[in-house]
Amino acid sequence: MASDGGRKQFWKRSGAKVPGSIQHVYGAQHPPFDPLLHGTLIKAGSKPPTTPVKLKKVSTFQEFESNTSDAWDLGDDDDELLAIAAENLNTEVVMETAHKVIQNHSKLQEQHKFQEEHLQEEKQEEFAQLTSVACGDNRLVKSVSEGHTSSSLDNASENSSMQRSQSLPQTSIPPLTSGMADYSTSVTPALTEREASRLDKFKQLLAGPNTDLDELRKLSWSGIPKRVRPIAWKLLSGYLPANVDRRESTLQRKRKEYFAFVEQYYDSRNDENHQDTYRQIHIDIPRMSPEVLRLQPKVTEIFERILFIWAIRHPASGYVQGINDLVTPFFVVFVCEYIEEEEVENFDVSSLPEEVLQNIEADSYWCMSKLLDGIQDNYTFAQPGIQKKVKMLEELVSRIDEQVHRHLDQHEVKYLQFAFRWMNNLLMREVPLRCTIRLWDTYQSEPEGFSHFHLYVCAAFLVRWRKEILEEKDFQELLIFLQNLPTVHWGNEDISVLLAEAYRLKFAFADAPNHYKK
Repeated sequence: MASDGGRKQFWKRSGAKVPGSIQHVYGAQHPPFDPLLHGTLIKAGSKPPTTPVKLKKVSTFQEFESNTSDAWDLGDDDDELLAIAAENLNTEVVMETAHKVIQNHSKLQEQHKFQEEHLQEEKQEEFAQLTSVACGDNRLVKSVSEGHTSSSLDNASENSSMQRSQSLPQTSIPPLTSGMADYSTSVTPALTEREASRLDKFKQLLAGPNTDLDELRKLSWSGIPKRVRPIAWKLLSGYLPANVDRRESTLQRKRKEYFAFVEQYYDSRNDENHQDTYRQIHIDIPRMSPEVLRLQPKVTEIFERILFIWAIRHPASGYVQGINDLVTPFFVVFVCEYIEEEEVENFDVSSLPEEVLQNIEADSYWCMSKLLDGIQDNYTFAQPGIQKKVKMLEELVSRIDEQVHRHLDQHEVKYLQFAFRWMNNLLMREVPLRCTIRLWDTYQSEPEGFSHFHLYVCAAFLVRWRKEILEEKDFQELLIFLQNLPTVHWGNEDISVLLAEAYRLKFAFADAPNHYKK
C-alpha cells in the first residue's frame, strides 16, 4: 500500500492524462489555463485557497485521500513536468500561435489587395460598363466575398485553438464595392463557360455514330441547350433512330408518310362524319398559347392539319380538347431549328420557306403522336386516365401535406375542379411556354415522364402554393386562385426547383404505392 504522500500525488495527477478522467475545457467562456491561478492542481505542497468554501472542499478531499489507497502511483516527478509544460504553453506556444494568425491574416489582406489592383489595371473599361450590373446584386456579391474570405482563413483558424479568448489586431477590410466589378466581370464568363461545356457534351454525344440514349437522358434531365433541343427531342421521343446514318432516311420517309396522310384524309374534314371533329379543332386553336403565335393564319392552318390527321388515325379517342395544346411545344422547338430569334412567339412563321414549314409540321405531328401513345387513356371515352391520376394526386397530397389537403376538403374544393386541367393539358395552362419546354426536357428524359412522373410534378406544384392556399378562407377564392396561379414570371430556376421536389416525392412514393393510399 502506498504512503499518504503517494496517495495525494496520484489524485493530483489523475486530472491530467488518466483515461476516463474529467478534463478542463478552455474556450470562449473560460480563461486560458494559468499555473499561477491553478497551482493547487499542479503542486501538492501549495497552500489551499483562503475562502471558506475552498477550505471545506480541500478538507473533505483530504479526508477522502487519507481513507483511500491505490496501487497506480507513478512517481513524484510528473507534477513538476506538468507545471513546466503549462508554463511553456502560456508563454511560448500561445504567443507563437497568435503571431502565426496575425501573420497569415496580414498576408491574406496583402494578397487580396494585390489581386484587386492587378484586375483593376486590366479591366478599367469593363469596370465602368459593369458597375451598374454589379450594384444590382449586392447580396450575392457580399455572400461570395464572405465565402472567399472565410475559406481563405480556414488554415489560420486551425492553428489558433485559443483565438476566441484573445483579441487580435484588426486590419482594414477592403470596401465591398471595390470587389463588385471583379465579381461581375467574372460571373458572366463563368456562366457562359458552363453553358458551353454542357453544349459541348451534347454535341459530342450526338456526333457519335450511335447516340447513347441512356446518356442523353441523363444529360437532358437538367435541361437541354436550345441549339441541340430539336435533335434531342426527336431522339428522346423515339422519332429518330440512335444510328446517325439512318436519321436522314428516316426523316424523309416519315415526312413523306405524313403528307400522304394529309392527301388521303384532310379533304374529308367537311364530310358529315368528320364535321364535328374539325369544327371543334377550329374552335380550340384560337384558345392556344401564346397569343401572337396562334393568331398567325399559317400556324392555324398547320395546327388544323396536324390535329385532324391525328384524330382520324386514332379513332379510339378521336380529338379531345387539350390535345391542341400538346402540339405547341414541339412546333416552337422545331421552328427554333431554322431561326435565330430568341422569342419565337413574335416570329412571323410564314416568312420561312414552304419546305421548311412542311418539315416542321411533319416532325411536330410524329413527336406529338409518340407523346400521346403513352397517355392515350387520358383522351378515350370518359377520360379514365385523367380520373385515375386526379384520384392518385388527392391521395398523395393527403400524405405529403395533410394540412393543405384538409383545408381544401373543409372548403369543399374537389381536386377534379382544378387538377383535371393540370392532367389534361400537362400544366401548359398553368406555366409560361418557356417553362413548359424546360419541363418537357425532363419529361422526355424520365421513364414514363408524361404518364407517371407528371403526377409527382403536380403534387409538388400544389404544395408549392401551400401558404397562399391556407390563407384563402372561401371556396370561390380558393378555386379562382388554383385556376389562376401567379406563374407568369417563372423561369428555368423555378421549374428546376419544382422538378427536384417532384423527383424527391417520386423517390419516396413511386416504388411504394401503399404509402399514399389511405
